[in-house]
Amino acid sequence: MTQTDIFADTIAEMTWYEVDQAAKDGAVLLWAFGVIEQHGPHLPTGTDVYIPQARLREVKRELAQRGVKALIVPPYYWGVNVVSGAFPASYKVRPEIIRELMADVFASLKGDGFQRVFCFSGHGDALHNRTIHEGVKLGVERTGMDISFVMDAALAQRLGIPLDDAQITLPAGAQAEGLKFFQVNTSSPSSPGDGEAPPRYVDVHAGRWESSMMLASCASLVRDDVRRTLKSTDLGPDDLAVWRKGFEHARRTTPLGYFGDPAAASAEEGERTLQSAAATAADAIVARIRDKQ
Repeated sequence: MTQTDIFADTIAEMTWYEVDQAAKDGAVLLWAFGVIEQHGPHLPTGTDVYIPQARLREVKRELAQRGVKALIVPPYYWGVNVVSGAFPASYKVRPEIIRELMADVFASLKGDGFQRVFCFSGHGDALHNRTIHEGVKLGVERTGMDISFVMDAALAQRLGIPLDDAQITLPAGAQAEGLKFFQVNTSSPSSPGDGEAPPRYVDVHAGRWESSMMLASCASLVRDDVRRTLKSTDLGPDDLAVWRKGFEHARRTTPLGYFGDPAAASAEEGERTLQSAAATAADAIVARIRDKQ
């Protein structure tokens, strides 16, 4: 599963003949939106690009098993960066630029004959995700395509998006699942499993959760000798609220750039997380396609 090439298994590796035929065959498109930002002393700045690409390769595989042909669009990675904005190597683009770029790309995809695009986020910043949603809406307005943002109820509620919004794709039982799906689709606090008590500490950025998925998908990029020495930040929901204010607030809360327990990560956990997220996303995509027919 290890793959560090973000173009792997995307349209960028196909000929135009192959892309043209896929559009004629009714293939759907998968597009991830990440960001280049610091991820502590042990993970690369492209973590929010590598993880969603690994996820989309799994989603594509799951969709194929369900009889749905999908292509992966090369990732977008110049995103909105508020939380890590005060750290080096954390780059920021104005939301209006992202929205217009998205709309232009959607128009090109429409010109190729594609009709459906499913967008994913690899980055937890609220403004980043609002911008993706707004870009999706703009794309729909200009192209008439069926474009949606794959998320769950927890993210929608955090962003103030109604759960019946036409431009979001929710997994089955999204309202009941709460943070569980969100946890494996964008940067998020860990959520308790069935029958488990809520965790005392939050693992939200470059901690156990993201480090596990990087170990599973891009192990060669993890500074594992450093990761094993890092202590858990032991920060809770109140600290998270301060951290999410961004810039100097985040850097003061997490001076080393991580929020969680990276030393507890494992490749096995990362593989389970990626596969579970992919299956859930594929089910949600298939349900939307069925409902739109």
